[in-house]
Amino acid sequence: ITGSTDGIGKAYAEELAKRGVNIILISRNKEKLEAVSRSISETYKVETDFIVADFSKGREPYPAIKEALKDREIGILVNNVGMFYSYPDYFTNLSEDMLWDMININIASANMMMHIVLPGMVEKKKGAIVNVSSASCCQPTPMLTIYGASKTYLDYFSRALHYEYASKGIFVQSLTPFVIATKMVACSSTASKRSFFFPSAEEYASHAVSTLGLSTRTTGYWKHAIKFTLGEHLPEWIWAWFAMYFCRIIRKEALTCKVK
Repeated sequence: ITGSTDGIGKAYAEELAKRGVNIILISRNKEKLEAVSRSISETYKVETDFIVADFSKGREPYPAIKEALKDREIGILVNNVGMFYSYPDYFTNLSEDMLWDMININIASANMMMHIVLPGMVEKKKGAIVNVSSASCCQPTPMLTIYGASKTYLDYFSRALHYEYASKGIFVQSLTPFVIATKMVACSSTASKRSFFFPSAEEYASHAVSTLGLSTRTTGYWKHAIKFTLGEHLPEWIWAWFAMYFCRIIRKEALTCKVK
């Protein structure tokens, strides 16, 4: 599980551990990895291990990951690591560093992790891959342009790959959640609080894990499924108008907090 020390990644790891699955956590913060790994191992009595890797570093982390996973039998890969905007913003306001980080973390990491793990799954003729996309892939989402596009890539990639490898016993799932109350959306005081449509990471993960093996493309959570279905059927210009409206409000809120 990549990006597994916080939010959905950590909650997903705990849900799998509850079901008796041994866990390998991959993230960039060694102290957090040690703490989460120990906690999961002690709580759920499963074997845990971790690999320290910073996915923003381009090609750099993958040889070490490949070496660490060389003799492991990987049954499930969860590509969860992701990067969001500090707050919604216009494309030209984003730094070059942020553009590269978004591409490396949101797109390249899933490609490379699958390229490392998939051959072993094909050999065993069984395995599951979960790519955590986003409901922003539903329609073009202005002011979250790069994020939405990166998650649309993941969604398309997952769906195509499932057709390619289903006959070889591999199940590939595209998870497309709406907002979940995690640190990732801390820029909005509304979205970062748990509510009817904004579940906690733990609540979301318990629903999402239960869809594995059943649905190749799902929001992973029934309340989000309602919104996704509505979103898909909206005319594109209405979706875009609402996105601009809400993103401007969140941007203004975030910039006001910054000034304070």
